Amino acid sequence: MECVVLAAGEGKRMRPLTAYRPKVMLPLANRPMMEHLVIAARNAGIEDFVFVVGYGEREIRKHFGDGSALGIRIRYAPQRHQQGTADALNAANGSVENQFLLLNGDMILQSEDIRGLCTNKAPCMGTSTTDHPEDYGVVVVDQGRVITLEEKSTHPKSTVINAGAYVFDQDIFSRIDAIRPSPRGELELTDALGEYIRNKKLKAHPLSTWMDVGHPWDMLDANALLLASVESKNEGVVEKDVHSSGPVIIGKESVVKSGTCIEGPCIIGSNCRIGPHAYIRGATAVGNNCHIGHCTELKNSIIMQGTKIPHFNYIGDSIIGSGCNFGAGTKIANLRHDHATIRVGGRDSRKKKFGAIIGDGVQFGINCSVNVGAVIGTGAKFAPSSYVEGIIGENSYIW
Repeated sequence: MECVVLAAGEGKRMRPLTAYRPKVMLPLANRPMMEHLVIAARNAGIEDFVFVVGYGEREIRKHFGDGSALGIRIRYAPQRHQQGTADALNAANGSVENQFLLLNGDMILQSEDIRGLCTNKAPCMGTSTTDHPEDYGVVVVDQGRVITLEEKSTHPKSTVINAGAYVFDQDIFSRIDAIRPSPRGELELTDALGEYIRNKKLKAHPLSTWMDVGHPWDMLDANALLLASVESKNEGVVEKDVHSSGPVIIGKESVVKSGTCIEGPCIIGSNCRIGPHAYIRGATAVGNNCHIGHCTELKNSIIMQGTKIPHFNYIGDSIIGSGCNFGAGTKIANLRHDHATIRVGGRDSRKKKFGAIIGDGVQFGINCSVNVGAVIGTGAKFAPSSYVEGIIGENSYIW
């Protein structure tokens, strides 16, 4: 079976992290999130892929190439104007034959679920369950068939949702040709499923493991899930008096200096310098070419490549872009005094512990304080002892 992966969107809800990269290329456990999905599909037996690309397609093409590095074959179908999921799938019309698998590129699936989904005849929808169905397309299933599908309902009829994984055949393209733009001006794939649902032809296949990465804070959950299954591996240099527990991966040419404590699961990329006396706690991913220095503590965070966090810093429950620099003593808060869930730009993260979202190339002077739920745009710069909260625009100067 061939697999179409939708990877054309910008991911506006992931800003500022997507200012210079497409959403599907955001790293989880030091791999682009879409690579985890593609590997899961490959391990389920799929060898032929069509990537629908648009925003940031150069980065996707550069990273994946023709797929040979992953033992697969990849073709690309450009979506020149992002006009909805149905329009994205339509970009692959003519690139696939017969029955095919369709996956949104921004989710986490397991190989077993993909393999099971592929045993169904088209049309079929993968489903999952959630405690906040109002954020998704809610489905009602009767005797294994989808009988209603309602997008982002304020009064959901069930906790079962559309997982964004399908088995289709060529008939879906004629359905797409018949739909019209939605009120927000896009061609919605779910609109093309109407006749299938009315005639009770759309089968529902429940997935055992599924995770949507729709907001930046979802990256932390997905990162933790992926790190939970890693095995320890050391390709770097670990000095004496380093303590580690749990699964820890250390990349090539990385050095972990004396006095450092690492509590897995953690992954450290290549050419990193860690310590001395650094403390890295579980579910943390440190990208390539990073410096985590003396008396710095990291916890449940994603640190992208080339970022320097060198002296007496604390980073908890945060996503840090690439090429950032933290002045000595700069810290990020991650817990409210009243223990309420943390709001980020007006949205409830549903997390009682969450730090900040920091774009690429952000520079902090010494002793800066970043409050919970802060969103800092790419290229922002802060003077020493700055207090940072709320939303800070790209290339801002705070003096």
